[in-house]
Amino acid sequence: MNHRTRIKVCGLTRPQDVDAAVAAGVDAVGLVFYPESRRRLDLDQARLLRQRVPAFVTVVALFVNPSPDDVRRVLDRVAPDLLQFHGEEPPEFCDGFASRYMKAFRVGAPGQGSAPELAARCLDYPHAAGWLFDSYSSGFGGSGLRFDLSLLADIPRGPGIPVGVLSGGLTATSVGRAIAAWQPFAVDVSSGVESAPGIKDTGRVLEFVQAVRAADAGAPASATP
Repeated sequence: MNHRTRIKVCGLTRPQDVDAAVAAGVDAVGLVFYPESRRRLDLDQARLLRQRVPAFVTVVALFVNPSPDDVRRVLDRVAPDLLQFHGEEPPEFCDGFASRYMKAFRVGAPGQGSAPELAARCLDYPHAAGWLFDSYSSGFGGSGLRFDLSLLADIPRGPGIPVGVLSGGLTATSVGRAIAAWQPFAVDVSSGVESAPGIKDTGRVLEFVQAVRAADAGAPASATP
C-alpha cells in the first residue's frame, strides 16, 4: 500500500480559500497569528474561518515568538486543533498550554546549519506532535525559498518520534521530488499556491494536491526541486 502524504495549506485569509482547500482534499489548514505576516488574522477573522472547516480537517494556529496571553486568546476564541510554533520558542514554552503542537525549524539558521546541529535541536522538543522543516528567512515562513534536503539526513524517524513535515518553497512542480527524496509524513505549502500573499489560487491548490497524490502513487515527479 502506498503511503499517503498529508497536506497542509497555510496562511489562509479568505472564506473561499478555506472552501477551496477543503474541496481539494487537504488534511489541514493553517491560520497565521504572527503580527508581521501579510497573512496575519485577527481573532474575529480567524474565528469565522475556523467555523467553515469541517470535521476531520485539522485547524492549525501559527505563532512566532508569542506571549502566553497571545496563545491563550487564540485557544479560547478560535479553538484550533493544533498549535504551530515557528520562532525561537523554548521547549518549556511550547509544552505549557496543554495543547498538541508542532515545532518549526528554520533549516540553515544559526545553530541549525548542519545535519547534526538540526537533529540535536529537534531532540530538544520530544513532546511535539510534529517537527516542521522550513527554509531560513527573515520573514519566518511564506518566503518561497527552498533548502538543502541533505540537512535532514540525521533527523530521527520512527514510532514514538514526532512526525516530519516538509515545507519551504514547495510548489506543484517541486513537491513530488521532495517527497521522493525525504518521504515526509506531511507537506506544508503557502506561497506556492498563491496569486498574492494570503490570496490562494484555487487551481494551484488543486494542482498541488494532485501532485502530492501522484508522488504517493509512484508517478514520476514533473520537475527538480
